[in-house]
Amino acid sequence: MEFQLGIGTRKGLFLARSEDRENWELSEPKFPMEAVRAVALTPGKVYAAAVNEHFGPTIATSADFGETWSEPDHAPVAFPADTETALEGIWQIVLAGNVVYAGVEPSALFRSEDGGETFELVRGLWDHEHRPHWTPGGGGQMIHTILPHPTDSQRITVAMSTGGVYRTEDGGKSWTASNRGISAGFLPDDEPEFGQCVHKVAMHPARPERFFLQNHGGVYRSDDDAKTWKSIAGGLPNDFGFAMVVHPTKPDTVYNFPLVADVLRFPPEGRCRVYRSEDAGETWTGLGNGLPDKGFYAGVLRDGMCVDARDGIYFGTRSGEVWAGPDGGDTWHQVAAHLPDVLCVRAQVV
Repeated sequence: MEFQLGIGTRKGLFLARSEDRENWELSEPKFPMEAVRAVALTPGKVYAAAVNEHFGPTIATSADFGETWSEPDHAPVAFPADTETALEGIWQIVLAGNVVYAGVEPSALFRSEDGGETFELVRGLWDHEHRPHWTPGGGGQMIHTILPHPTDSQRITVAMSTGGVYRTEDGGKSWTASNRGISAGFLPDDEPEFGQCVHKVAMHPARPERFFLQNHGGVYRSDDDAKTWKSIAGGLPNDFGFAMVVHPTKPDTVYNFPLVADVLRFPPEGRCRVYRSEDAGETWTGLGNGLPDKGFYAGVLRDGMCVDARDGIYFGTRSGEVWAGPDGGDTWHQVAAHLPDVLCVRAQVV
């Protein structure tokens, strides 16, 4: 059994391997002059969404865990000419059966049925009446969360900054805003139909009617298929942050990395802590065994935390450190240090 990590950074992609999740072999950087904002791992292929300052965004793939790479001779993700829109970046790659989804900036959803060689714009979302009113968050205006339903291919949930949560039940032909109960304190109406600055949404395949959400101020849970949301921030030191991850086999166990407000964006008291709830957010416990206990002022971005299929949890920081918790976060081991700013981390077991 081998544990594998894909670590996307501001300057390239790093790949890591381990047999025990304590000792890791780290690759040299792939695409060292490109920001890698999204990574997807499968046993047979690695997908990496990179942005080259001269040539723009693309998706490269590797069938040998990064030894060799292939890129299409065309832009795999591109807006149709009639949209009069240019692609700024690819922020999410998600595989669902034979379909590959890409969430991009400006906020749009693309899908591919040929393994990522070509992508088609999901027009139902692009043509939504709310789209002209979506605005950029602090990090841009992008779809950063794509959650296909585990058993019904027609149902997909997406989230964006700034716009909120949207859902389809007809394969993308029509979409409904699903933000009831989520605060937007920066708008005149504190709970509008849309316009929330959602940072990340997570869902466990075993309980697809339940969602967990980190907002720009607020941590929430929905138990009714995202129709309504309630706060689960009690017990957390702060309700601001970016990452939200569900345990691979325990639907009631969820992880969060709180930061102080939206101005400081540091861990509370300078302590590196992942917070875990084992009762769907009713109570939270700080996990720091093996993590820096003071003087730590780096954050974790929305896709900088992930899990594997064997009780492992991982996170990467804006100071270039990557950590692994092989026992659900009870203890932590450093995977890497001194990397560029970590944008995303993805794990798999092969």
